[in-house]
Amino acid sequence: MSTVPNIVQYQGSKRLLAPQILRHMPQRFARLVEPFAGMASMTFAAASEKRCDAFWVNDLNAPLVDIVRMATEQPQQLLATYRCVWQAQFCWPDGHIAHFYHVRERFNNGEKTPEHMLYLIARCVKGAVRYGRDGQFNQSPDKRRHGTRPEKLEHNLRTIATLLGGRAQFSALDYREVLAACRPGDVVYMDPPYQGVCGTRDQRYLAGVDFDEFAAALETLNRRGVDFLVSYDGACGEKSYGRELPEVLDCSKVLLRAGLSTQALLLGKKEITREALYISHNIRRNLAMPQTLHPSPVQAELFGAAA
Repeated sequence: MSTVPNIVQYQGSKRLLAPQILRHMPQRFARLVEPFAGMASMTFAAASEKRCDAFWVNDLNAPLVDIVRMATEQPQQLLATYRCVWQAQFCWPDGHIAHFYHVRERFNNGEKTPEHMLYLIARCVKGAVRYGRDGQFNQSPDKRRHGTRPEKLEHNLRTIATLLGGRAQFSALDYREVLAACRPGDVVYMDPPYQGVCGTRDQRYLAGVDFDEFAAALETLNRRGVDFLVSYDGACGEKSYGRELPEVLDCSKVLLRAGLSTQALLLGKKEITREALYISHNIRRNLAMPQTLHPSPVQAELFGAAA
C-alpha cells in the first residue's frame, strides 16, 4: 500500500487501521461513501489504492468537512490561511497557550473557518477533538508542542488534491440522508459515534446515533443491495465494549488489531486493543468469507487480530 496522506493527527482516525480495513473491501467499486468521515482517512486510503473513482465525504461536523474540501479543491489557500494562524502563536503577546484559547474563543463565537478548525486540532491534546454538551469546542492545548508545521502539511495537501481532485463531493448532512442517496455499486464505510473501545460518550461528535435507528438504516441498505462496512464495537484485553450489531443484518464480524491500549499501559499492563469491523453479506459472499469470525490463532493472525 502506498503512503497515505494525513492532514493532521486526529484521535479516532482510522489511518493506521486503513490497510486492515481495505482487505475487506472489494478491489474495485464505483464510489466510496463515508457518512461519518471525520478527517476522511479511509477516503484517502482507498484513493491511494485506486479502489474507486468517486468519493463522498460527509460529516455532521461541518468544519471538519470544510478542511477536507479545501485540501482537495483549494490546497494552497488552506495552507496560506493555516500558516497565518499557526505563525501568530509565536508573536502573541501572552504566549502560544493564550493564542490557542484566543483562536478557540473565536471558533466558538462563530468563526468556524477551516484554518481555525485545523489549528485547534493540530494544537490540542493528542489531536483529541472534544465538544461540551453546549456544542462548544472545549479541548485544551498541548503545552509541549506547537502543532503541525505548514511545511509538513504542504506535501500532504498536494497529494490529497491530486488523489481526490474532481472526483469527490462533500456535505455535512445527517447520516440517514446520505444513506438514502447511496446506490448499488457504492461501498459505504461507517465509523459512527458512541461506540468503540473507550466505553464512554464520544465527545468528538455534536450528536449521537441511536442504536436501533442505525441498525434499521443498515437493514435498509441490505434490502437495496448497497454494500457497507461498519467499525462499531471492540475489546481491550478480556473486556468488550459496545453493543454488537443485530444478527438479522447477516454481517461478518472480524477483529482488527489496533495496538496496545494506552490506558492499560498507564496501569502497568500490556493489553491489546481490537476494533470490530462488520462486513455486509454481499461483500462477504464475493470475498468468500465465513458469516461470523471468532478468531482462532490462525484466523487472528490472518485478520491482524493476534495478540
